[in-house]
Amino acid sequence: QVQLVESGGELVQPGGSLRLSCAASGVTFRQYAMGWFRQAPGKEREFVSGIRWNGEATYYAHSVRGRFTISRRNAENMVYLEMNSLKPEDTAVYYCAAGYLGLGNEMARYNFWGQGTQVTVSS
Repeated sequence: QVQLVESGGELVQPGGSLRLSCAASGVTFRQYAMGWFRQAPGKEREFVSGIRWNGEATYYAHSVRGRFTISRRNAENMVYLEMNSLKPEDTAVYYCAAGYLGLGNEMARYNFWGQGTQVTVSS
């Protein structure tokens, strides 16, 4: 059974930083591209960042480019999202996803999803 479990979300002030983690189990992790998506209240889920199975390519939404960094450690079945210079508009539930079809920003490319972790950026 595939499980993706996110952690690290919390309340942070504008300009602050957070690191989200996603632990994968029940899947051959190195065969999957990994992605982070987010969903704010009243909005559709949107792509944030993705990383190829070997970590050699990454992809970011325009809104987070230069502030967020995605990384992975295949030996530990982990993927991370380092978030800096956080803004109130980054407030959302952040979801980790695994995709067998490779790196991309479309939700349909991702086969498995976590339950999400809440990030709130507010003073």
